[in-house]
Amino acid sequence: MKEWRGRAVLVGGAMGLLAVWELSVKIFGIPLYVLPAPTDVAAAFGTEWETLAGHGAVTTLEALAGIGISFILALALGILMDWFPAVKKGVYPLLVVTQTVPMLVLAPIFIIYMGFGIGPKILTVVLMCFFPVAVSFSDGLGRVDEEYVHLVRSCGAGKWSAYRLVKIPAALPSLLSGLKVAATYSISGAVVGEWIGAQEGLGYYLLRVKNGYMLDKVFACVAVIIGLSLCMNGAVRLLGRLWLPYERKHKPYRRYSGGMDNEASGRM
Repeated sequence: MKEWRGRAVLVGGAMGLLAVWELSVKIFGIPLYVLPAPTDVAAAFGTEWETLAGHGAVTTLEALAGIGISFILALALGILMDWFPAVKKGVYPLLVVTQTVPMLVLAPIFIIYMGFGIGPKILTVVLMCFFPVAVSFSDGLGRVDEEYVHLVRSCGAGKWSAYRLVKIPAALPSLLSGLKVAATYSISGAVVGEWIGAQEGLGYYLLRVKNGYMLDKVFACVAVIIGLSLCMNGAVRLLGRLWLPYERKHKPYRRYSGGMDNEASGRM
């Protein structure tokens, strides 16, 4: 009930905000090129949905490719940093430095070296998604109780087997936490790359309609970007349910224990 109540409050708050937005635009007569009403955004989405779907497919493909590459690199580097502490001391500061440079500065440089193809967009996504996944996974490996590692090593397992049997499974929750953050950033990273230079994608569409002061279409495109980001985050959550079935929410045992006790007392 608490979960449904919280969702009802969230939906009610969002509907109330949209209602205030709509009434404010109508009452004060705000022009479309300044602030479109929610109904104007919905109408723009209805007329542009095919175009938005085509550009959204390109952006999603770039985001999936980038987050896939980030995942593989983060796994390899996370294990390497945990295996060799000297590597972590040398690489970790560099990872932090990569996050201090604005992506709007790096994206034009990528286009100069790699052209206007899909490469710079994927690389932008990789740089935005790699850091949270690698750091979360590395921290998860470092928090594993070494007693479990010593146990499997005493049974004859090698160092890699200890990672495969103990450390990596124990670090999966941390890895998924980083993936949730990276998945949410992936669409934004692809849009940033397209914003700097592209011929298709949501970033290209957003720049084109913004230059034409078609703010209803701008807001419709932003809504699509938000929806895709939430879908990417939801996909990672679904992946977590498949990877970590033991973390699924179950009903408390007391609900069943009462019924079992009543049944047992009836048999007595």
